[in-house]
Amino acid sequence: MKNYKKINVANDARTELHDSLQLTGAEISVNNLPAGASVPFVHYHKKNEEIYFITNGKGKVVIDGEAVELTTGDWLRISPAARRQFFAAPDEGISYVCIQVRENSLEEYTADDATIEK
Repeated sequence: MKNYKKINVANDARTELHDSLQLTGAEISVNNLPAGASVPFVHYHKKNEEIYFITNGKGKVVIDGEAVELTTGDWLRISPAARRQFFAAPDEGISYVCIQVRENSLEEYTADDATIEK
């Protein structure tokens, strides 16, 4: 068995990577909204925070009633209980990656979790 899994993602409206990459500690989705479109619902989570990276375009997210403008290169973390909904700009689409992980679950990272072979 290989110690990695590789896929290629097309420009579909939404691609969830959990099953295709056999993820065990996170859910990641790739999202593309055309100009003027929006996610058709407001949502929140019970346990998972979401981290968003805007890969292209512009738009906004409404979080607990507050509009936050988004553009290429922005990173955003949203707490589980916050109500959120994403919108593309009227004149330009928006593409983003969403990483969903359990809030307060990170125990080690970077140098603390790595072993350097010599």
